[in-house]
Amino acid sequence: MAEIVNLRAVRKQTTRKADRSRADANAAKFGRTKEQRKTEKARSEQAARALDGHEREREKE
Repeated sequence: MAEIVNLRAVRKQTTRKADRSRADANAAKFGRTKEQRKTEKARSEQAARALDGHEREREKE
């Protein structure tokens, strides 16, 4: 006998698979990992602190 298949479930599974593959493609094309974003933010903050540390104070007139 043939196996009984719920067509709605198969359709949903197919849709999920297509959505997941589209999301993976977009992530590879545009995205960055959480660790990459965190590292970039830390480097930016460190550069800002270094720049502020080298700023000269002006004399008040």
